[in-house]
Amino acid sequence: MSGKLYVVGLGPGEARFLTPEAGAALEAAEALYGYVPYLARVPERAGQQRFASDNREELARAGAALSHAAGGSRVAMVSGGDPGVFAMAAAVIEAIEAGPAEWRALEVEIVPGITAMLAVAARTGAPLGHDFCAISLSDNLKPFEVVERRLRLAAQAGFAMAFYNPVSKARPWQLDRAFEVLREELPGSVPVIFGRAVGRADERLRVLALTHARGHMADMATCIIVGSVETRLVERPGLPSLVYTPRSAGPR
Repeated sequence: MSGKLYVVGLGPGEARFLTPEAGAALEAAEALYGYVPYLARVPERAGQQRFASDNREELARAGAALSHAAGGSRVAMVSGGDPGVFAMAAAVIEAIEAGPAEWRALEVEIVPGITAMLAVAARTGAPLGHDFCAISLSDNLKPFEVVERRLRLAAQAGFAMAFYNPVSKARPWQLDRAFEVLREELPGSVPVIFGRAVGRADERLRVLALTHARGHMADMATCIIVGSVETRLVERPGLPSLVYTPRSAGPR
């Protein structure tokens, strides 16, 4: 039997965010690989093997799953959100590129999921309604000088921005520095959305002006959206404000 590797996006949280295609891939798999908290989201099934590993072990996890699939099994690599957005699809393909020939011969299917920035945006309105970009604030795989340059250029170009990996115990200062950079380029009134654990029971949302945004307001479960100069708040009596970036933009 030929092996196959599914790289499956679980979405932002609860099972209702899982696509039917992703559910079918998980059902078809004989073995599951993934980061401990993501794998815990998948209900256990009799006869299905599970191989959990820690964060920052992406290449080792990818190699183990590819080796398993190369032995003739149907294997699923689970990933939070969408596997192609700062997640496991790139690690799997990187491992294939550097790995043995039999890994290149494997059937690999990337199964998309709802990524965090889309879940946060949907909860608050349409802050990504015009041009936007996504930036990982982690400097584990790139210098923070690169992050700063990209932040400045994105702000100058008028993009709304989604921040992934905003802060951790090992990276306590980078988010505050990111806000400092943006305050040098953008008006302090630009809306900032903190979406923590969106799609899960402990979900929390907060919208405030850039001038008041601080690093201690986020953790690794938080996705942050920073609006552009065109992003607006629509106040509603007795209801949460709607945040949106208009579909048209004027000259800059």
